[in-house]
Amino acid sequence: MTKIGVLASGRGSNFRALCEAAKRGGFDGKIIVLVADQPGAGALEIAREFGVEALTMSPGDFPSREAHEEGIAKALEERGVELVCLAGYMRIVGAPMLKRFFGRMLNIHPALLPCFPGLHGQKQAVAHGVKVSGATVHFVDADCDAGPIIIQAPVPVEEGDTADTLAARILKEEHRIYPEAVKLFCEGRLKITGRRVQILPARASGGAKK
Repeated sequence: MTKIGVLASGRGSNFRALCEAAKRGGFDGKIIVLVADQPGAGALEIAREFGVEALTMSPGDFPSREAHEEGIAKALEERGVELVCLAGYMRIVGAPMLKRFFGRMLNIHPALLPCFPGLHGQKQAVAHGVKVSGATVHFVDADCDAGPIIIQAPVPVEEGDTADTLAARILKEEHRIYPEAVKLFCEGRLKITGRRVQILPARASGGAKK
């Protein structure tokens, strides 16, 4: 069973989706720890609800950004975390995390990458007048929302959509495809080759091949 750690900054709706999937046996993994970088993050309450260890590690409690990330990475390693899931984590991951978890760290983004990376993907989609937006699960690398893509789900942009109405429909797809991507990882069915992720037949052990 894959040991999973989650990083979150806000309300934690994707974290809840992962917890619910784990509870119903949607993937062969156990969420063992949540790390929040904001003491008021809603994800902390969700962790308590599901009996997941919850840590608050605020940047202001560390002398530098690198020290903050080193502290998070150390906490995850001490607990034997094998997969890290970013769930509304509003920080760009740096060298300390990438050094330890590259190929074992996933993120969910509310757009069809590589379009509209960064903040407010839904607002960008509406402003650009695209006809289709969606959600993307990808591996995390050194660039913002630029890692190899695992799963994408299209969501039509309807006439009269606002950023909020589009976001609500995209969120439903996020909650569906994130647990699916975690399931594939736990089954060892993800092979990274350059920028491409190949989905392999099921095998016994988890992880991502490189």
